[in-house]
Amino acid sequence: MTLPDFLIIGAQKAGTTALYRYLSRHPEIYMSPIKEPHFFAFEGREPDYRGPRDAEILRHMVVSDPGEYRALFDEASGERALGEASAMYLYLPGTAERIKRHVPEVRLIAVLRDPAERAYSAFTHMVRDGREPEPDFARALELEEERIRLSWGPIWHYRRAGYYHEQLSRYYALFDPAQIRVYLYEDLDRDASGTLRDIFGFLGVDENHAVDTSGRYNVSGVPRSRTLHALHDFLLRPNRFKAALRPLFPKRLRRRLVEGALERIRSRNLEKPPFPPEVRRDLVAGYREDILRLEELIGRDLSGWLR
Repeated sequence: MTLPDFLIIGAQKAGTTALYRYLSRHPEIYMSPIKEPHFFAFEGREPDYRGPRDAEILRHMVVSDPGEYRALFDEASGERALGEASAMYLYLPGTAERIKRHVPEVRLIAVLRDPAERAYSAFTHMVRDGREPEPDFARALELEEERIRLSWGPIWHYRRAGYYHEQLSRYYALFDPAQIRVYLYEDLDRDASGTLRDIFGFLGVDENHAVDTSGRYNVSGVPRSRTLHALHDFLLRPNRFKAALRPLFPKRLRRRLVEGALERIRSRNLEKPPFPPEVRRDLVAGYREDILRLEELIGRDLSGWLR
């Protein structure tokens, strides 16, 4: 029975897609072909979230059956580290306990982003995808608790998902701290190569193998052209047209198209509206106590998040 020996557990909108891509380029690392199977969050059940397009998107993402999850790693062929990157693992209660039960010796990687910036990035991500019905971020935050009550999925939990101390504490309560490595979004942004060397060492693979870190992935923002964005969305989303063409294109070529051309097209078509300063101040005030506790937990200076 093959299960992963490391997991990227989050946070959402904190660079986990880029990290997944980078790690998949290391010859001694095998990454699940589905980036975010979220098995340990939804083991044995289908998620029942009811926000706009939640069911459609999660249906193509979540692998909740144990046999199907193990099958994701069947093509591993001697790699020294096997992993996957499910960004909701950090946030969803009960996940840490299921991970501990199935893979108690697993290594855990978390990437954290300024929680106010993360919240705004999640909002613009949903605007980008045409799912956010409220164009005003402040108003979307006001609606958050009602949306949660109505079972909208975690991606809509803009404010709540940023309480990292509360979330990480569940993992530190169950796992040896030596099994947990926490990085900041800024680490990947400013020194991707150095951060990757540290991660490679943590995973026990060749630390000196250089991978291309020039790409930008899953960028948030508001599309300049909705027509171009709709075309890009169609090409990325599962559909019958793509399924019919898949046998004609080798897997490596398909990945190059997705990771290269399509991502570049999407990024160039996006612009990010300025973060309203009064909304940021409100979010920072709410996160302050959690950030101070997080500093002590992970031993990092997070004063920049409090500005």
